[in-house]
Amino acid sequence: MTMEFLTRNADLRCAHELGRITVKASQHWVRIQDDPILVAGDPPGNPVRGCPNLGPSIKPCQTTLGVMGGYSSFIRIEGRAVCLDTLTGITDGTPPGHVQYRVRDSGQHLVRQR
Repeated sequence: MTMEFLTRNADLRCAHELGRITVKASQHWVRIQDDPILVAGDPPGNPVRGCPNLGPSIKPCQTTLGVMGGYSSFIRIEGRAVCLDTLTGITDGTPPGHVQYRVRDSGQHLVRQR
């Protein structure tokens, strides 16, 4: 199975599909097509825009929280694992601790890990 590295242009979405996550890269040395590769620590704490999960006592996804998986166990940049297109995590949406986010597109299709 091959997995693509995530770049700053990756398309990450909450489970409600319309909530798009704005990702910020913390390292800028290693790039693919001039876009920084994401590493451990980049996905949590990013804003979620456009989550449609609204209603009485229902909180839409607004921020990404912890990562559940999807880091390379082999490749690191500055000591931090590279994020792969298998990345998943949770958001702060309702119900708390259960709404996941995932990768729809890695942001590049050139560099992969086997």
